[in-house]
Amino acid sequence: MPPQEWLLTAAERGDPDTSIPTWNTGNTVEALIHGQKYFDRLATEVEALQAGDHLFFTDWRGDPDERLREDGPTIAELFAKAAGRGVIVKGLLWRSHVDKLAYSEEENRTLSDDIEACGGEVLLDQRVRRGGSHHQKLVVLRHPGRPELDIAFAGGIDLCHSRRDDEAHEGDPQAVRMAKAYGPNPPWHDVQLALRGPVVGALDLSFRERWNDPAPLDQHGPISTAVDMLKHEDMSADRLPPQPPDPPPAGEMTVQVLRTYPAMRPAYSFARMGERTVARGYTKAIRRARRLIYLEDQYLWSKDVAQLFAEAMRDNPDLHLIAVVPRYPDVDGAFALPPNQVGREQAIELCRRAAGDRVHVYDLENAAGTPIYVHAKICVIDDVWSSVGSDNFNRRSWTHDSELSCAVLDDNRDDRAPADPAGLGDGARRFPRELRLSLLREHLGRAEGDDEDLLDPFDAVRAVTESADRLKKWNDGGRQGARPPGRLVPHETNRLPWYQRLWATPAYRLIYDPDGRPWRDRRAGTW
Repeated sequence: MPPQEWLLTAAERGDPDTSIPTWNTGNTVEALIHGQKYFDRLATEVEALQAGDHLFFTDWRGDPDERLREDGPTIAELFAKAAGRGVIVKGLLWRSHVDKLAYSEEENRTLSDDIEACGGEVLLDQRVRRGGSHHQKLVVLRHPGRPELDIAFAGGIDLCHSRRDDEAHEGDPQAVRMAKAYGPNPPWHDVQLALRGPVVGALDLSFRERWNDPAPLDQHGPISTAVDMLKHEDMSADRLPPQPPDPPPAGEMTVQVLRTYPAMRPAYSFARMGERTVARGYTKAIRRARRLIYLEDQYLWSKDVAQLFAEAMRDNPDLHLIAVVPRYPDVDGAFALPPNQVGREQAIELCRRAAGDRVHVYDLENAAGTPIYVHAKICVIDDVWSSVGSDNFNRRSWTHDSELSCAVLDDNRDDRAPADPAGLGDGARRFPRELRLSLLREHLGRAEGDDEDLLDPFDAVRAVTESADRLKKWNDGGRQGARPPGRLVPHETNRLPWYQRLWATPAYRLIYDPDGRPWRDRRAGTW
């Protein structure tokens, strides 16, 4: 299977200012489902770092007191101790908005200070489009002289509160405040990738491009600059150590690093007109879908993105879409809630007009009936192509904020029938199929290996539909008798009244889901 059938070619990437490779072969990729599993692995890898090794990270939010295991260490303790024993620790945290707006300015500032006190360097980075954020969640660990140990983590899990949940989905004891429906310890579903092989070099380079960008860190006004100066914030990046050579091949997977950077002024030195390889990569893969698109997403609320799914299903009458989303937005409130609702309602309605009963949208609840907040950003197409990253299926993630995702093609075939679900000759591949099956087994309440009826896309749709309908019927009937297995429930959307739509629709498009493309691309309707 030639990679260019699914992955972007150099010309299709359209990012001439970067040195990121078109794709990397010879990698191993592991999906770490749940924050608890990721945090434990991260702690193990960081604790093994030695003097002179590199620890580079980027994040949207970092809570210094978040425990990586029940008995610690915390994020700040882990990274600070690494810096204290001679590990070169460098981090980029979004500068963020003030905590009164439910953001994380003080948390990010405190984590930065704690690590710098032990010899590391963490910068608060506001080189974003106005109203935007740095949303990438990346950790890169390099071992100069021992490259076979190099590893990177990329995906949807922030180094912060609420993320350390497990398969029981009872929530992280250290919780963020969310909509009341999620309770005091919101159940949280998320995924991060662990990657080894040459792609670690590409992810290292992605960090270095942001770190070395000459634009000022704080760009949005004299007040924030004055505050940073008064608090003696580090406003300039020290020189990084030379980048080690790429690690040796570690497996048989091809990984393409996809990113979003907006078009802005001052421009990024490595993306002068922005970069939209996330949008372009998904667009190419979705257009090749024939039988099943399986996705999990925090938002799924952009008509621009939904139009791609609608067109693919209209062109391919056997193509189904399974989407797993949160039951409710993460916020309550008369002004915050309607813009969150209107975007998803429009996106799902657009898909259903195109494909009717081939669109299957679900949310999740735990054994106690508490909704599970779906924060994962995952897509699997025909058990051939898969992607896990920080980007959501909306225009903001595809054009406006900084994002990072990894698209994966596995050279290893999965010969279980159907061996070629799409019928294009590509053949089912081991990693994407097992990722989809692992997620479905959890959502259906099944044991390891209990997935024979989930292999074929049509059978999977049937099994998911029947399970979700049983749980809904049990809930609607007053929860009498034994609870049916599984966590999936049909997702319901309600059309907002006209007087709410009147203001919520423009608020959604301008504030919640803005467009970061150059004007010429907006006019042309291209990414």
